[in-house]
Amino acid sequence: MPDDGYFGFAGLMVNTTPERWPAMRRFYVDVLGLTPRTDRDGFVSFQWGTPPRDMRLTVTVHSQVVGPAVDPARYLLNLGVDDIESVARRIASAGGTFVRQPSKEPWGGWIATLVDPDGNYVQLMQPAPVSSMMDS
Repeated sequence: MPDDGYFGFAGLMVNTTPERWPAMRRFYVDVLGLTPRTDRDGFVSFQWGTPPRDMRLTVTVHSQVVGPAVDPARYLLNLGVDDIESVARRIASAGGTFVRQPSKEPWGGWIATLVDPDGNYVQLMQPAPVSSMMDS
């Protein structure tokens, strides 16, 4: 690994407006089924890993955000899953809206894309099996 001063990806913040906050919180907690680390009015965060080298996803209200996402494909929030079909079924039954159903990629993994209430794309990503990764 390069010694560039970074230890890895620390997290992502998804900012929204006060009036859109309830729908955004509901999507990430109830539809995606993520377990909050911190959950308070206008702020919810999720954590994977152990501090100080953990990764966090935060959904929060920001005073400079206006309306929904203008370009939903500008960035893609990728959530790793082991069984994309079962996770996609659970999300769909909870009201999630997919713009791309689970499908296999040329590199061997699987992708499904859904949209949050602000119009941001969220992708489920199931890695390729180790054996197919070694073949490429």
